[in-house]
Amino acid sequence: MPFPQRDDVASKSQAPGEPSAKGHLLQMSEIHGLAVHAAGAQLLPYKFDPGEIKPYEVEIKISHCGVCRSDINLIDNDWGISKYPFIPGHEIVGTVVGVGAHVRNLSPGQRVGVGWQADSCGMCEWCRRGDEHLCAQAQPTCVGRNGGFADKVRVNSRFAIPLPEGLDSENAAPLLCAGVTVYTPLRNLGARPSSRVGVIGIGGLGHLGIQFARVFGAEVTAFSTSKEKESEAKDLGAHEFVNTRDTGALKKVTGSFDLLLSTIHADQDWSAYVNALRPNGVLCLVGAPPSAIQLQAPPLIGGQRMICGSSSGSPRDLHEMLDVAARHGVKAITESFAMAKANDAVTKVKKNQVRYRVVLAN
Repeated sequence: MPFPQRDDVASKSQAPGEPSAKGHLLQMSEIHGLAVHAAGAQLLPYKFDPGEIKPYEVEIKISHCGVCRSDINLIDNDWGISKYPFIPGHEIVGTVVGVGAHVRNLSPGQRVGVGWQADSCGMCEWCRRGDEHLCAQAQPTCVGRNGGFADKVRVNSRFAIPLPEGLDSENAAPLLCAGVTVYTPLRNLGARPSSRVGVIGIGGLGHLGIQFARVFGAEVTAFSTSKEKESEAKDLGAHEFVNTRDTGALKKVTGSFDLLLSTIHADQDWSAYVNALRPNGVLCLVGAPPSAIQLQAPPLIGGQRMICGSSSGSPRDLHEMLDVAARHGVKAITESFAMAKANDAVTKVKKNQVRYRVVLAN
């Protein structure tokens, strides 16, 4: 079995204060954070006792945590899965301060990042092949547990990823969710120097998608309803810009792209985007539009075109993405708020007033 079992099926727990197998004393202490107690409510101070650290867990002292659109969905219970009270936050950067008895891959003092996922079963087909994010028992960082709007967090050590030296903590935090969300489909769908890639939407996901697509060597086109973003899109690495508010703009790029990466959460003229694909082209959704996508079959069949979705990414993908970001200078454009001002940050994200990611700092 290539991965350790989940902590809740581990064979033996460790006594509080007992040195781990690596000789690091485990200090038991309360975790202090900001929790939401009802759908759409304000974040309020909240503390809880995390209990004894489990054999495969690490405890991380949080320095930064991004505010993702998914945090807003969970705060408002848009997906019907939130259980209150809970502490949001899943774009976490911090320092390891405690390790469980069976942890071998991390040590106290290491700077690490945690994204959307905090655990998986470690035994299923998907975990064995390195696709832990597809595990049926995948445990999100702040669904059914407390996340990163806090001073500390605990996760399975496999999901705490060491950060390269070249990445600033504030700019790296959004990479742990937004970054890997756009990196993974570009990698898995074969973006390369010969590719013609379009990134639909220049926001929290899209501004990173443009940067990573350029790193893959592709010819990059940015799509936006905001003409004023053209200059910034090109500064980020886009070669071309399409203003989708212009009548006929999508018709002009018919048959142009090998891959279209849609990062937006709004309904679009999806048929026009399918028609913008070259033969064997792929329209990949990483943003979730609110309505059903209705398409005619002939354009898909005749050009062997495809439409697909992509989730966040596995620990393997996170390791690789962070290394690529550090070596090629990819970073999130961020606005910083003190952790105590988390409600102000959440409000700004809800109102779409951020360019392009908000990060809370302890």
